[in-house]
Amino acid sequence: MISEKVLGPDHPDTASSLNNLACMLQAQGDFAAARPLHERALAIREKALGPEHADTALSVSNLARLLTDTDRASEAAPLFSRAIAIGEKTLGRDHPQTQRYASHYSRLLLQTGRASEGLIIAQAALTTHEAAYGLSHAWTKDSARVIADTLDALGRTEEAKALRERYGVTEAEKPKPS
Repeated sequence: MISEKVLGPDHPDTASSLNNLACMLQAQGDFAAARPLHERALAIREKALGPEHADTALSVSNLARLLTDTDRASEAAPLFSRAIAIGEKTLGRDHPQTQRYASHYSRLLLQTGRASEGLIIAQAALTTHEAAYGLSHAWTKDSARVIADTLDALGRTEEAKALRERYGVTEAEKPKPS
């Protein structure tokens, strides 16, 4: 990688480049290629920035999302908890990024049959994202989608439908490719 050659293998900007590449590969469904990049980005950030830095929390959350996408919920859950704790400490509980981690965690709770618990967390995330960014922002819509999917899982389909209409989220989240 260019940043690794120019800045060095343990520079935070190298971690950012690795993170971006990993997220792109993950979005394309190449989880096997994305995982070592997420892990390397996390290792660099922990070493260069410390274990409780906001950027470290981002890498922790991104790795947790990958583990969620690959049906490794038991490995993902403690990472989400860690990302949320770092976010609360460094950014604050009501910061949009902290609540982004919480929204991802609530999706994991839904996928693992803990919809009621996930609903409470997702509602807090939606409140924060809507206040910070408005109804049409991607994070707001994603938080609304998590809530709607959770409401569906709880048999509250009319509430889910109304929420999807309010936020312009027309369908339940599609399953991730494996």
